Amino acid sequence: MGSSDFPAGAQVAVALSGGVDSAVAAALLQEQGFKVVGVHLRLAAGGPGRGHLQALAQGLGIPWCEWDLQEDFSRLVLDYFAGEYARGRTPNPCVRCNMAIKFGRLWHRLQENGVPFLATGHYVRLERGGDGTPEMLRGADRTKDQSYFLQRLPRELLPHLLFPLGEMTKKEVRQRYRDLGLPQAEDYRESQELCFIPQGRYQEFLQERRRGLGPPGDLVDCQGRVLGRHRGLEHYTVGQRRGLGVPAAAPYYVVELRPQANQVVLGYKEELFSPGLRASGVNWLIDPPEGHLRARAVIRYRHPGVDADLYLDQNGEVRVSFDTPQAAVAPGQAVAFYQGDRLLGGGWIEERLP
Repeated sequence: MGSSDFPAGAQVAVALSGGVDSAVAAALLQEQGFKVVGVHLRLAAGGPGRGHLQALAQGLGIPWCEWDLQEDFSRLVLDYFAGEYARGRTPNPCVRCNMAIKFGRLWHRLQENGVPFLATGHYVRLERGGDGTPEMLRGADRTKDQSYFLQRLPRELLPHLLFPLGEMTKKEVRQRYRDLGLPQAEDYRESQELCFIPQGRYQEFLQERRRGLGPPGDLVDCQGRVLGRHRGLEHYTVGQRRGLGVPAAAPYYVVELRPQANQVVLGYKEELFSPGLRASGVNWLIDPPEGHLRARAVIRYRHPGVDADLYLDQNGEVRVSFDTPQAAVAPGQAVAFYQGDRLLGGGWIEERLP
């Protein structure tokens, strides 16, 4: 979908993070004739200062404002993140944040203020399908494609969204930012880890958030034999190899977490593979299918995907049967479904199939 799909001179809010991508997105929309306003979401401590945001907006020649959504972010994302670890699951806060905050609370506030369109610097594309409705596609730069993180957007929101960077590469975007002569904050860096845990020390965050971590328990093999003791479930994720402290002829991996028994299940590499998974809470960006569907399943960000059969039930759950067994299927993570470059939707992984 290009600028011709929207009313001439339409007002659009750009989620202005303070980084390169959203700034270039705003500049491109201005060039296309949109009336652009920048909105920065203050979600947690840290992040770009107001001075940098002001200089950025000034360089772009757009008005901007800052909305404090720290309370919403704490309740909808941070509580979720800590709660999933407490349940022995592997959360995906970026998928959750996009659904609840960036395309949830932000969009609702824009509607309240009469702003009809929202744009972000995500590397995804929107194109009109054969029936004229928008379809979400992978970004042209496959190394930066972020469609996986947007699998839970409401389908009815798609006609109101713009993703100006969808056809660009990251290299082209960086060059465009330099050509625009926009300022770069000295203390701002592109987010690589969790934005609310900059150093990646999530156990420290969980300990502070929950006022303590879970108790130690048994490390067991897939047959239930005790191999040693673990330090608490929060220190382990499915697929983990390092830091297990159990000597063996071949390396052990974390195969499963069992919160009710307070056990970490270890297995050899071949035991890490699963023929499929069960997913719940599936969100569809297409007409909801019935019965059976062939698609490519992506079980985590950067996963290349695997062709699979999807079997849908009346409760909105999907059983996914992989053509080839996959390693480290982690309950709590998100699974996305594709046909070619088109994102069909996705759900939350509940369990790996034996």
